[in-house]
Amino acid sequence: MKKLQDIAAETLSRIRERSPLVLSLTNSVVQPLTANLLLAVGATPAMLNDASECADMIEACGNALLVNLGTLTREQADAMRVATDTANARGVPWVLDPVAVGLLKFRTEFARELLAKTPTVIRGNGAEILALAGYAAKTRGPESTCGSEAAAEAARELARGCGAAVLVTGAVDYATDGAGTLACANGHPMLTRVTGAGCSMGALTAACAAVADSPLEAAAAAAVLTGVAGEIAFENSGAPGTFAVKLLDAFYEMTPELVRSRTKAV
Repeated sequence: MKKLQDIAAETLSRIRERSPLVLSLTNSVVQPLTANLLLAVGATPAMLNDASECADMIEACGNALLVNLGTLTREQADAMRVATDTANARGVPWVLDPVAVGLLKFRTEFARELLAKTPTVIRGNGAEILALAGYAAKTRGPESTCGSEAAAEAARELARGCGAAVLVTGAVDYATDGAGTLACANGHPMLTRVTGAGCSMGALTAACAAVADSPLEAAAAAAVLTGVAGEIAFENSGAPGTFAVKLLDAFYEMTPELVRSRTKAV
C-alpha cells in the first residue's frame, strides 16, 4: 500500500488537474462553505435539489455525488434516491454523510435505505458510524459524544458489510475498507467550531473519490487534506470567524509538497 502522504498529495494533484464536478445534495446550513471549499481545492461544485435535474446533471457531466442528511426533508430524500440510482447506473462514485443518524427516526431509516444502495464512501463521526453499524450510540445532532477510536472497529465491520470505504472522523481519522485501515492525526479542534467544516469534508471526500485509485485512498486523502488545511488555518487565525476564511485560503494555497511534509500518519 502506498504511504499516506503520497496518497494525499497525489489525490490533490489529480483534483487540480481534472477539476471533478461534485453534485452536492447537502444541507441548507452548509451550502456556501461547501461550494467555496470545493472551488478552493480545485474541484467544481454543483448544488441541486430537483430529482430530475439531479439525474440529468449526473448523466451529463457529474463526476461524483455527495448525499448529506443534515437538513433532510421527504422531498430531498426523493431526489437523493434518484441521484444515487443514477450514480450507480453510471458508475459515478458517491459519498453518504449520515448526519445525526441514530438520533432521529426518519433519517436513520433513510440512511439504512441508502446503505443498501452501496455508497462508495461513508463519512461520519464516531457516534454516527456506530449507529449506522447497528450499535447504540449517543449523539447531539451533528456532534459526536464518542471518539473516533471507539468507532474504528465498527467502521471496519460496516465497510465489510456494505462494501463501502468508511471514514470515521475525530482527533484521529480512520479510513477503512474492512481489510486495510489508514489513520491520520492531522487537524485542529477549531474545525468543530465552524458550522459546515465536517459536512464540507464530505464533499471533499466525493471529489477525492472521483480521482483516487480506490475508495479507501479517497477517504484517507480527504482526512489528510482537511486536517492539514485546519492546522494551517488555525496558525493564521485563532478564532472561529477568521478561521473559516483562512480555511478556504489554506485549501487554495495547499500544494502536494506541503501535504507530504505535514501528513501525520498513525
